[in-house]
Amino acid sequence: MHKYRMLIGIAKGLDFSKRAASGKQIKSLLVGGTRQTNILQTATAAAAATVGAPDKKEYSTAVTTNNIMTANNSRPMSSNQSHKNGIRSLHQGSSLTWTNPPGGYSQGHRDRFVVSPLPNSLKVATSRKSSSITATTGMVDTRLVSATRDSNRGIAIRAKSTFPKWPSPVMESRGNYRDDAAILEPVIGGPLYSAQSSLPHLPVPELQETITTFLPTALPLAETEQEARDLMDKCRVFPQQASKLQEKLLHRKEYDMKDTSWLQLWWNTAGYLQVRDPVTINVSYYFNFKDDPTIFDERAATSIIGDHPPHLGVKRGASLLYACAEFRKMICSGEFPYERIGRKEPKTPLCSVAFKYMFHCCRIPRREMDTYKMYDPSLHTHCIVARNGRFFAVDFVDDSGNPLGMDVLEERLHQCIEIADANANYVEDDGDDIISMLGWLTSSDRDSWADAREELLRIGGKPVEHALEKLESGAFLLCLDDEKPVSMKECGDLFWTGSLSSGHNRWFDKSIQLFVTENGKTGLQGEHSMMDGMPVIALSDYITKQSYSSVCDKSVSAREDGHRGSVIDIFAQCKAQLSSSSNSTLKAMIVKAKNDFKTLITDHEQHVQSFQGYGSTLMKKMEYSPDAYAQMAIQLAVYRLHGKQVGTYEATQMRPYLHGRTETTRGVSFESAKFVKRMGMVANFNDSPPSLQEKKALLVNAVKSHVDYVTKAAKGKGVDRHFLGLSMIAGGDDQLPYLYSDPVFIKSKTWRVSTSHLTHPNIDHWGFGEVVSDGLGIAYSVKPNSCIFNIAARKEHGWTEKLSHLLEEALLEMKELNDPGQSSKL
Repeated sequence: MHKYRMLIGIAKGLDFSKRAASGKQIKSLLVGGTRQTNILQTATAAAAATVGAPDKKEYSTAVTTNNIMTANNSRPMSSNQSHKNGIRSLHQGSSLTWTNPPGGYSQGHRDRFVVSPLPNSLKVATSRKSSSITATTGMVDTRLVSATRDSNRGIAIRAKSTFPKWPSPVMESRGNYRDDAAILEPVIGGPLYSAQSSLPHLPVPELQETITTFLPTALPLAETEQEARDLMDKCRVFPQQASKLQEKLLHRKEYDMKDTSWLQLWWNTAGYLQVRDPVTINVSYYFNFKDDPTIFDERAATSIIGDHPPHLGVKRGASLLYACAEFRKMICSGEFPYERIGRKEPKTPLCSVAFKYMFHCCRIPRREMDTYKMYDPSLHTHCIVARNGRFFAVDFVDDSGNPLGMDVLEERLHQCIEIADANANYVEDDGDDIISMLGWLTSSDRDSWADAREELLRIGGKPVEHALEKLESGAFLLCLDDEKPVSMKECGDLFWTGSLSSGHNRWFDKSIQLFVTENGKTGLQGEHSMMDGMPVIALSDYITKQSYSSVCDKSVSAREDGHRGSVIDIFAQCKAQLSSSSNSTLKAMIVKAKNDFKTLITDHEQHVQSFQGYGSTLMKKMEYSPDAYAQMAIQLAVYRLHGKQVGTYEATQMRPYLHGRTETTRGVSFESAKFVKRMGMVANFNDSPPSLQEKKALLVNAVKSHVDYVTKAAKGKGVDRHFLGLSMIAGGDDQLPYLYSDPVFIKSKTWRVSTSHLTHPNIDHWGFGEVVSDGLGIAYSVKPNSCIFNIAARKEHGWTEKLSHLLEEALLEMKELNDPGQSSKL
């Protein structure tokens, strides 16, 4: 158990106007109590520091006590007393600044403290300018703690919320990053958003440049010479036909959207919020996290919370809550440093705009176009926990944003399981417990769900309105599933959709859903509308590095800090209204949603190819880009599956640009076409040396071509966002260029293969759905000694297992082209 629990101090009449406090006074200020346990052990002669000194002097100190002090005397008080007096905890890992007014204290004067993350040692400094004693590591925020002097009671330190108060308790975004950022980023502040003003803006490529880049990606898809000639003719006149549209697009970039990305509003709305398909499969993606072996160790196996026996899902779930609380505090306070990419300094900063949609956010179904509600984190200390279709609001942090103790978190998860399992009777009778079936509604198409939400509000009134607000405002959703999956495919099916067994145990609109199973398997699902995968990788990286054992080691018990949060069954108070026999419309909507969900997920399948032959280590030894090499394996496997190449999409992040999201890297090229055709429709593991050398040269060229396209796309010089922008800017009297109706152009933009690459040591595999009905969704990871491909498609095609075999075959055959002792010279 953590030894640093709570720090609350008092001071009576100390005058810092002429000299700095001595070490003794600092101790008197921050420490009282009959036990006289040292809170601050001054490491040097602090008494020698004066306010008049020209330079700031710093002294190392350490927090070493568990004392809780009263606001009006030096006797320790109970946690309940401290709670009643409104005095909240300053945990270890915080910093303090005490600032005095010139001339000392006067009755009723309010002074300020700061609290920010700090390691085990504090820095105490005195400053002539501020006449202050400071304990800080440089992350100072005077919004966090206040101190009030009363002539009779002295000065009481009261921790405020770690987060600044927003202008409004809730904001409803309509997909415009610029509008949301203008309101919130100046309020949140901090390192997270400090690079935003320096980021470049997404460029608009030249028309001829776009055509030159496009043509090699489309011509290989022409099936006749006439198709190829027609395509080239339309490309030839494209710059002239698109010139007026280009002028309008440039005007949008330079004027209408000069302080943002010219693309982002179109992308967020037309690409996501206006799409009426269900978000499950069609929009959301999932991660399957690596197992945490420490939930099986001796301490975890023998620990008992209250009357509850050890529960693997609860232990893993509690450690996730704890780690998420820490990450949430960094994000919502703005103290998380902005991300950067690059191997050498200065590295390239990435846009942070999407992080504000991570916590306390929820997509809201509306007719025609959805919105995104964002709740002020300073007003909420709860997350949502789901079990058997019941949704609970569970306080998991204290009022300063610090995680509650693991014992409390585990106990509250046990409470959720007990309540939900005692009411789990909806499976056999769809109408028996309607509040355990509400999750089905979120799986519907967006218009149907919008209608159902309005019906919920109509018949449930204020109780339902408050329940929905409670659910939507939760930091995130943790789903405690009762399945025990083992294989990657079993985990994938559960984390992708919830399957028929746990589809009701989801609220698919929540920006982040975490999953924990009975046997400790863990995953995440991200709602994609306002936030791409890379910010979620930052969250995943943080929480998966926090094992159950390590979290227990640093956990602070919340039993003694006065935090008496609760577990609230969110919809329990609405059961009577929602279950009334007169509410046949709502019941019919739920039944339809469940049936549609069943049809949707049974129409789909996924297959995992866990290739253990080799991975990025060997690819790099052969001097290939692992990503481009894997893309050529995909091209070869798809060519053999379909007998031809098809439009292939690889997501490339555009976060080096302000409010950037993604661009398309096209997998089809002249070079990839030559490679797959030479490899042929059937694998040959007994080829002659000259033939192998010829194939290897073609592979080298194909990989190099793909790397070149990725590089170009990452600089905003891809073609697909440009084509989209020109079509979106066209008004009523504008004619689109002939190219837009060309069959090969359309074929090249029909993403029958949608791919994305993510490799992380703590993510076993991940996945998403196909983009078009006759397409494939391929999520892949290239690990040091393995390659993992998750293949999703409609079941009717029977493609997933076949493509899995063809990928394995392609990787084995491509290895045969390369003697590991030789270089590909890339």
